[in-house]
Amino acid sequence: MNHLIIYTHPRKSSFNHAILDAVTESYLQVGDGVIVRDLYGMGFQPALGSSEMLGGVGEDIVREQAYVSWADHVVFIYPLWWTGLPAMLKGYIDRVFSYGFAYKYDNGVQSGLLAGKKATLIHTQDKSQEAYEASGVGNALRLTIDEGILAYCGFEVFRHLVFDSMHASTTEDRKAWLAQLSEMMREPSETKEKPYTNFI
Repeated sequence: MNHLIIYTHPRKSSFNHAILDAVTESYLQVGDGVIVRDLYGMGFQPALGSSEMLGGVGEDIVREQAYVSWADHVVFIYPLWWTGLPAMLKGYIDRVFSYGFAYKYDNGVQSGLLAGKKATLIHTQDKSQEAYEASGVGNALRLTIDEGILAYCGFEVFRHLVFDSMHASTTEDRKAWLAQLSEMMREPSETKEKPYTNFI
């Protein structure tokens, strides 16, 4: 299986980077193909230009779209900031998941053009997932990201893993989570499970 990992965090010492390393190594150990796109590391330009809104796509976006086309499975690793995607990742989606590549309309009927691909989301957050679910934020995130972006473009959302209460976690907590994550990522992609999983 070919895995494209879209990684979004500015600090190499972050727990998000440890997640990236664990996921990448897990896929390589089973002989799968892996491409990592480190959006901060590669200096991705997230701002959508006016020419792109008119259908003009530059070489940088053609390259990213080729990676998406290559992948059977796209993994998004990111921190939750202001109850949403980091601007860098949102900009990637704005520019790469463009009309005619990720979705289209035929006679007013929308269709996702990335059908047949799976997606996994892995995000960290400081607030507890229990608090987000109680306030309705958890469901809002599922509707706006899992459904409103990925399912809209045709992806099957295979997993959405949440590492919450990060500030309260210990070094031992994080080591245990990474070990569990590594084992989970080596499971066959056909494994059936509840997509939205709180890690704690």
